[in-house]
Amino acid sequence: MIKSMTAFARESRFADFGELTWELRAVNHRYLEPNIRLPEELRALETAVRARLTARLQRGKLDCTLRYVRAVGSSGSLRVNRAFVEQLLAAGQEIGAIIGCGAEPSPFELLRWPGVLQEQGPDLDRVTAAALDLFESAIDALLATREREGQRLEALLIERCDRLQDSVVRVRRRMPEVMAAVRQRLAERLAELRAELDAGRLEQEMALLAARLDVDEEMDRLEAHVAEVRDVLRRPEPVGRRLDFLMQELNREANTLGSKSVDVELTREAVEMKVLVEQMREQVQNLE
Repeated sequence: MIKSMTAFARESRFADFGELTWELRAVNHRYLEPNIRLPEELRALETAVRARLTARLQRGKLDCTLRYVRAVGSSGSLRVNRAFVEQLLAAGQEIGAIIGCGAEPSPFELLRWPGVLQEQGPDLDRVTAAALDLFESAIDALLATREREGQRLEALLIERCDRLQDSVVRVRRRMPEVMAAVRQRLAERLAELRAELDAGRLEQEMALLAARLDVDEEMDRLEAHVAEVRDVLRRPEPVGRRLDFLMQELNREANTLGSKSVDVELTREAVEMKVLVEQMREQVQNLE
């Protein structure tokens, strides 16, 4: 099943430690390029998050944002870092001895030092485990969205393939009339010039002209490429890059038809083919 690279997912979870929210935004990209934003206290999650993304996605530029709001009253209690305070006091006494002036700091003066008070917050192991579990749910939601969008794009591509096939049929049906008209115009031009018509030379020139104008090979290749697109769409693995290559091949055949055309109807068909291929190419860019 084909998947789009464009999707969005948002998953939240409430617990006694607070609220966790993951937001995943994905757009098309040649490779997998994750951009992960985490709260400072959960920064250690980044390696695990990248590993999970790599295991489940192949392509796309992803913005992954985790928000963590602690529950009211879960900020934890304040604890004095006794060892650090003792080190501060010892350092103060040593400095006082050096300068010959000793003074005991007040308790509130010591509280101004960073690190004297330590906040005992919620159990981060629990928060980390919950965040990773919620991240898996967010990836599930993202993939489900990508699959739904992929189904829509698949239907669009198949419809364009049908129209390309119809255009090929019209070109094949038109070609005998085109060649007959070219032959008639050539004969009339030679008659106007009052040239002596050498039947053998005329046939030779017509054969060369027919070879230059013949588009059977191009139409055969175009039909083969359309059939390949249909086959690729049924494959389970990511197919975006292969389809992108096939779009280039389809466009090449449509361009060749346009360059060989000496008929208004064939030129219109070539233009229609190029429009259809371009529409397909734009959508293929979004496929994983």
